[in-house]
Amino acid sequence: MQFTQIRNATLKINYAGQKFLIDPWLAEKDAIPGFGGCINDHIRNPTAELPMSISEIVDVDAVILTHDHPDHWDEAARNAIRKNIPFFVQHEKDARTIRSAGFSNVRVLNEINDYEGITLIKTPGQHGKPKVLENMKALLGEVSGVIFKHPDEKSFYIAGDTVWCQAVEGSLRQFHPDIVVLNSCDAQVIGNESIIMGKQDIYEVYKAAPEATIIASHMEAVNHATLSRKELREFLNEKGMTQRVLVPEDGEFYIF
Repeated sequence: MQFTQIRNATLKINYAGQKFLIDPWLAEKDAIPGFGGCINDHIRNPTAELPMSISEIVDVDAVILTHDHPDHWDEAARNAIRKNIPFFVQHEKDARTIRSAGFSNVRVLNEINDYEGITLIKTPGQHGKPKVLENMKALLGEVSGVIFKHPDEKSFYIAGDTVWCQAVEGSLRQFHPDIVVLNSCDAQVIGNESIIMGKQDIYEVYKAAPEATIIASHMEAVNHATLSRKELREFLNEKGMTQRVLVPEDGEFYIF
């Protein structure tokens, strides 16, 4: 399999002969205002350029959208992706969003799914610590992750927009994935409340999955990111975690 970090949570995954695009956010740098209700909302998004052409990014066999927040799915993606592509979403609400954009082959993920001989397993997440969820549940909404399994490949878990929580711990314990992708920029809302993983969350996953390779994604591309790659690498070095935790630059890829 090949993992390619595009930008933010946008990934390209070559797995068992199929190419998947995850959470396509394809706007040009500085194209949209900063997200309101978050820190640094004066900074425009995305804060980084795409590392490759859009035509190269959308040259895939299927799309998976973990949830339809505006830093995971946008107008540029709607316009660039072919409308008959198999398009997997977490639930019917998100399916309606994608169908309304003209896509004709939208598939709601069940608990376990088969696609071209690949098993896709939908996993739960928690888009923030309990306090922020209580105050912003309607805005943060439901999120999901996905596990890929195939006899000829390593098992692969994309946790999605979640903090460390019982749901993530349960997925690690149940499925023992070989590779784990964590959205890791410690994005925060006003009040310094984290809505995705930061350093300590990554450390908890590291301890809970002692055999897994961990990839830190969703970094340095949104206004409310508070954890940089540099700071994360320093933390990993201090903790002796560098052999199993990878921090890719945009455009970087790994083959497993």
